Amino acid sequence: MRVTFYTLGCKVNQNETGALAQLFEENGYTVVSNEEGADVYIVNSCTVTNFGDQKSRKWLRRAKRENPGAVTVLTGCYPQAFPDEAAEIAEADVVTGSGNRHAILTDVQKVLNGEEERVIDIRPHEKGERFEELPMDKFAEHTRAFVKVEDGCNRRCAYCVIPRARGPVRSRDEASVLEELRRLADAGYKEVVLTAISLPSYGTDSGTSLVELIEKAAEVPGIERIRLGSLDPDMLHDDDIRRMAAVKKLCPQFHLSLQSGCDKTLKNMNRRYSAPEYAEKCELIRRFYPAPALTTDVIVGFPMETEEDFEDSYEFVKNIHFYETHIFKYSRRQGTKAAAMDGQLTEAVKAQRSEKMLKLHEIRAKEYETSMIGRTLELLLEEEVEIGGKTYFMAHSKEYVRAVIEKTD
Repeated sequence: MRVTFYTLGCKVNQNETGALAQLFEENGYTVVSNEEGADVYIVNSCTVTNFGDQKSRKWLRRAKRENPGAVTVLTGCYPQAFPDEAAEIAEADVVTGSGNRHAILTDVQKVLNGEEERVIDIRPHEKGERFEELPMDKFAEHTRAFVKVEDGCNRRCAYCVIPRARGPVRSRDEASVLEELRRLADAGYKEVVLTAISLPSYGTDSGTSLVELIEKAAEVPGIERIRLGSLDPDMLHDDDIRRMAAVKKLCPQFHLSLQSGCDKTLKNMNRRYSAPEYAEKCELIRRFYPAPALTTDVIVGFPMETEEDFEDSYEFVKNIHFYETHIFKYSRRQGTKAAAMDGQLTEAVKAQRSEKMLKLHEIRAKEYETSMIGRTLELLLEEEVEIGGKTYFMAHSKEYVRAVIEKTD
């Protein structure tokens, strides 16, 4: 049996797809690319925007049209957040959510065996539920591994449907994380990226903390680098930063989610910090690290964002000097508080603001990379590439600055 996956969304989704692929392989399936014919087609959906839902439906329709005898599966955040809507998608033979991923294998087998014509298996999240273990041992990259340590979010940002899709915060057992790190180190992985839906929430439900996990992860022999996923600045306390700075294996790259540099917009978004408080975290990080890579996310065109509000946000981003700024035009999302707000902006206004912020990102990214010239950087050698008849290694520094090194004998 052949199975293929189509993944939308964040690193957590990509991690979970890898774990599902490993689960299917362990049960006799061969994982193939989307371009090859398969017996089972699985889309791991993202529902952050309506566009993600549309992509999932479009891919399923094409898979069913071109392979009418195959079993098609819709799983992930979309059906979990909107179960009734997802259940009506006729092109999906199996519909499951973001919980109980192990059941997908059984659900698919029921349809393949003719036991069921169609399976709808979306289980609602419940208070007190435990983290679902989906360990991975193999990654597309040969030196860097992504390790999921937490699921769920207890926050209620006005634009976000993820708490509905992912349920409450659930931390992975520390012993399980460390055991996976040991297996990865034995397999030759040098760098691990700790990923989560709400990474700084790790341990808040189990009596530990993210910084404790980082400290213990650094003790695993063979793991030379630890990198972090996205962090909410108000959940990153001063003492956490001090302790993390003492962990030499922790990469000096911090993705601090901003969304807006305007206090009025932050309040409308129901974010739990002000722009000055955010700036203080950046200053503290720079106090402990000589040249950290600070990266962020920014939403432009949020409801009721005036031109003055946008300029406040733009100037804030400009003054922080981020290495990278990921810019998103606000997308009205059914099921969120922001979708019902007055002051919805036109796509033209959003596009204009996005373009201006993007140009700033390009300037700042080049400035940061130029500042690295003359410094001695520790590089992790990754894939080999052929350029002009010569062989080079692609590599990244601890700051995640990309470099190319010629391979020598």
